[in-house]
Amino acid sequence: MKLVNFRFQLMAALLCFFYMYANVIAEVKNLQSKKTYIIHMDKSYMPASFNDHVQWYDSSLKSISESSDMLYAYNNVIHGFSTRLTPEEAESLEKQQGILSVLPERVYELHTTRTPEFLGLGKSDAVLPASDSVSEVVVAVLDTGVWPELKSFDDAGLGPIPSTWKGECQIGKNFNSSSCNRKLIGARFFSQGYEAAFGPIDETVESKSPRDDDGHGTHTSTTAAGSAVSGASLFGYATGIARGMATQARVAVYKVCWVGGCFGSDIMAAMDKAVEDGVNVISMSIGGGLTDYYKDTVAIAAFTATARGIMVSCSAGNGGPSQGSLSNVAPWITTVGAGTLDRDFPAYVTLGNGKNYSGASLYSGKPLSDSLVPVVYAGNASSSTSGYLCMSGTLSPAKVAGKIVICDRGGNSRVQKGLEVKHAGGLGMILANTDLYGEELVADAHLLPTAAVGQSSGDAIKNYAFSDPKPVATIASGVTHLGVEPSPVVAAFSSRGPNLVTPEVMKPDLIAPGVNILAGWTGAVGPTGLTDDSRRVSFNIISGTSMSCPHVSGLAALLKAAHSDWSPAAIRSALMTTAYTTYKNGKTILDVSTGQPSTPFDYGAGHVNPVAALDPGLVYDATVEDYLSFLCALNYSSSQIKLATNRDFTCDPSKKYSLGDLNYPSFSVPLQTASGKGGGAGVKSTIKYTRTLTNVGPTATYMVSVSSQTPSVNILVEPKSLSFSEQYEKKSYTVTFTATSMPSGTNSFARLEWSSGKHVIGSPIAFSWT
Repeated sequence: MKLVNFRFQLMAALLCFFYMYANVIAEVKNLQSKKTYIIHMDKSYMPASFNDHVQWYDSSLKSISESSDMLYAYNNVIHGFSTRLTPEEAESLEKQQGILSVLPERVYELHTTRTPEFLGLGKSDAVLPASDSVSEVVVAVLDTGVWPELKSFDDAGLGPIPSTWKGECQIGKNFNSSSCNRKLIGARFFSQGYEAAFGPIDETVESKSPRDDDGHGTHTSTTAAGSAVSGASLFGYATGIARGMATQARVAVYKVCWVGGCFGSDIMAAMDKAVEDGVNVISMSIGGGLTDYYKDTVAIAAFTATARGIMVSCSAGNGGPSQGSLSNVAPWITTVGAGTLDRDFPAYVTLGNGKNYSGASLYSGKPLSDSLVPVVYAGNASSSTSGYLCMSGTLSPAKVAGKIVICDRGGNSRVQKGLEVKHAGGLGMILANTDLYGEELVADAHLLPTAAVGQSSGDAIKNYAFSDPKPVATIASGVTHLGVEPSPVVAAFSSRGPNLVTPEVMKPDLIAPGVNILAGWTGAVGPTGLTDDSRRVSFNIISGTSMSCPHVSGLAALLKAAHSDWSPAAIRSALMTTAYTTYKNGKTILDVSTGQPSTPFDYGAGHVNPVAALDPGLVYDATVEDYLSFLCALNYSSSQIKLATNRDFTCDPSKKYSLGDLNYPSFSVPLQTASGKGGGAGVKSTIKYTRTLTNVGPTATYMVSVSSQTPSVNILVEPKSLSFSEQYEKKSYTVTFTATSMPSGTNSFARLEWSSGKHVIGSPIAFSWT
């Protein structure tokens, strides 16, 4: 009997165990299948039984998932929340009344002191707004956080924090309330979306606080609005005064990017708080893929920010020189590409055949001896198919030790290639551009003697290494070189148009300095960001549209200080219509990837000219209603408009909406070939665009002029003159484009200018036949 009872108890225990085990496995699978979603709610549907929206959000969530919790509740840029759901739960939630959309979270990525002088700010203090007005402007930077101890955040000379500020200095690991001051007036961090995807933050690797362990965020925030710091440099390179574009503006930092990336739910929460905190400019050197505006987290949040009078500036991306590689293309976002400065950091390669080649480098360690040492091409020193790129673990020490290694650019980071050469016993590296990068020279603080060379030099060096039976070379570093011509040139990495979401809106909007930029850096990592780099610096020199974006953000702060009543669209217009597209000799700005003249698909309206932007004469302003009409022209439904704008709006069925009527400072004109098939030469099509100019200058009469590269499009502007007798007076004009059919894929460009003799308001025009 006892044996029977024992067997029964054993079987019951085993059944209980297997039942519990099956439940655990099911729960694990359930958790593994969950993803983060951003739920957009229509708050007008909240039942009267709830006291506030958060209760309603939580009840809606619990009705489909007892185990899920809200990550964030959003109250400003949208109404809604974010949470982790299975696909089945997300589908069930989307069917509930009051739910506008359930969007899967997107993961975004970072778009990684001579600048003020290059932009003309160093000698033009007389035309800049008074420091008191600039100090009332708050620039929000959404990035990897901040290193608050830098002198770039010194608040000496700044008055009390603006009374409009409602933000806070959030405490966390290695960050307390005293980390903020009258310069760095706010700092927050947003990690719930990141932790929901990756688990708890490893605080041995990164700080769960606003502190910057990466460097990117400190660099962008000090570029936008860092205080002036004398004697700044990186290892003696670029010595001088480092200062942001708006040195008197206040900085608020929102840490949204972590080791695993920048998560949409965290970005949405940060923008939600930034609007609530009372910022004037939002700077985001972050980008992701392209999608419709009503599905784009950044575009959705940026619309509400813009409607509240907040300028949103974003990087165009580092996908160049490929066409159509842009991020952040919504017309209410200012999209910034990258150009070069008139400064470089030369390095020199001497070959055994007596030939010399110049490149770029920020190497500062022990130099190579003057004697020549053996050279080897990485592709011949590896058994890996990617060995020529010097990817980690691909080089053979037996073939590399004691030699200079030629590595091709691409595939991994430039500094990582040097580290691979060093680990394999190499003495130095020649980093050779391929045709993708052309003659673009980007300097890095390498860990061994290095010279980055352009494509033509790289090809010549490789040809020597292939043809000489015993190739030898040496590398030497130079000093900072100023006055480089031509400058600027469009950076090869800078993402290019056309705008693939809405071809009728030209992007990027403009370019700004983004190559070899000196700005503040974190004390947590070295200038390369590599774990092997034990060096620590207060300033670093890096490149990317991540660097060009905060230049424009800081300049927008200056314009906001000078013209406090200007809308974000008016500020962008001033920056665009005063931008320049040619050098002093009249030749068009070059594209470094090709060595040929660039186009508006590369530089937008041109290179920013802040002094001229402060006094543009006329601006193309745009209101919320203009953007709503734009969405109607895209045939958005009322529900899609609600998703994109957080507003109830129904398009007027009796009104004819046109994308060409968005009051944008540039013109992009898609044209169809005959039958849309590329044939039918001689067939003509006519398209009409309308624009309205607002006078922000003195009384004046403006005359129009058009210059065009193509005889295939006739451009008619009516009227040909506009007279303004008072400030803020508005006048409209139309542009009629009559185009002859061209082969599919053809692009051509023109330029329209209104001139009063004192002011010139310039607009690029792009034609694309599809």
